[in-house]
Amino acid sequence: MAGKAAAPGTAVLLVTANVGSLFDDPENLQKNWLREFYQVVHTHRPHFLALHCQEFGGKNYEASMSHVDKFVRELLSGDAMKEYNRARVYLDENYESQEHFTCKWSRKGFIRTRWCLADCAFDLVNIHLFHDASNLVAWETSPSVYSGIRHKALGYVLDRIIDQRFEKASYFVFGDFNFRLDSKSVVETLCTKATMQTVRAADTNEVVKLIFRESDNDRKVMLQLEKKLFDYFNQEVFRDDNGTALLEFDKELSVFKDRLYELDISFPPSYPYSEDSSQGRQYMNTRCPAWCDRVLMSPSAKELILRSESEEKVVTYDHIGPSVCMGDHKGSDASATRGPPARPPCSTRSHVLRQLHRQTRLSATARRPAPHVASAPDGAPDKPHIPHCRVCSCDIK
Repeated sequence: MAGKAAAPGTAVLLVTANVGSLFDDPENLQKNWLREFYQVVHTHRPHFLALHCQEFGGKNYEASMSHVDKFVRELLSGDAMKEYNRARVYLDENYESQEHFTCKWSRKGFIRTRWCLADCAFDLVNIHLFHDASNLVAWETSPSVYSGIRHKALGYVLDRIIDQRFEKASYFVFGDFNFRLDSKSVVETLCTKATMQTVRAADTNEVVKLIFRESDNDRKVMLQLEKKLFDYFNQEVFRDDNGTALLEFDKELSVFKDRLYELDISFPPSYPYSEDSSQGRQYMNTRCPAWCDRVLMSPSAKELILRSESEEKVVTYDHIGPSVCMGDHKGSDASATRGPPARPPCSTRSHVLRQLHRQTRLSATARRPAPHVASAPDGAPDKPHIPHCRVCSCDIK
């Protein structure tokens, strides 16, 4: 098992990613993403692998959903996956059904599944929350209106998870939470010595652009802010020391401090990396970089980890870069639920957030709910009980 030289391997590997743009350019982006994913699996050789994705099938799903089956087949047929003896995949691909497909305009939502591993039952939840529609609106108040909307949506999901109709279990929440830094505070910090110029539309007098210039140094432009533009002159501030200096502005999770726990963040902001591979690790200049993709856990899940006596490890990753039933299902010992709470992968890079003692720790990067893949390899020493899907069979392939 993990930690023993004779039998290397990770007990549990949890991966989450927003894969929307992979379906816009399947010949290039998908191949790069799969290569990175296979490398992670090959390196850690997990006994149990859980992959949660968002925006599966892409934003323009009517045109790109045809690529879904091929992508899933390629995902499961890679050499790194051949040691596994079974897999479960849940996809939301019935876009012609307005009642059952993820919300029509945004595809935001969540999926919940229950698993049993080594006699330990736990829930895996995949979620995609609302994004910031305008940088200007996000900048106006602290906290922003968008932050409040995300709080309500996440609270809705957590209330569903602890629904008294179902037996309680520890849970882990993967997702593209779209948590953004406190925009007003970030701008004030980045542009402390700058003066602000306001540009308004001639016909409506509406603010359409903010320009922050240094007070000296030839009035150099430090930041330009528009509805979908966040152009800061020095992106290194978001990468230096993994952006630690900006973590104080990552405040959205604090509202749920009594309901959700997160390990220390040890990777740079995960969004919005450029999808142009020629630009390397550059962020797109559309949004302020933020830690949108993460994995959270219930307090009981945290205790589960801390109490563990095993020396196996659980590795969590962000950024390896759908038919799901919509209803609650009674009369079974577990359930899958999806409801309407309410970006292509930021990059193909991955980060080991932390190695832990056994049982179940999962971690994060994602955006819309899409496939959930879970597997256990053949021949794993002291292999734990292989998890089985307890979800209903409603149109699930």
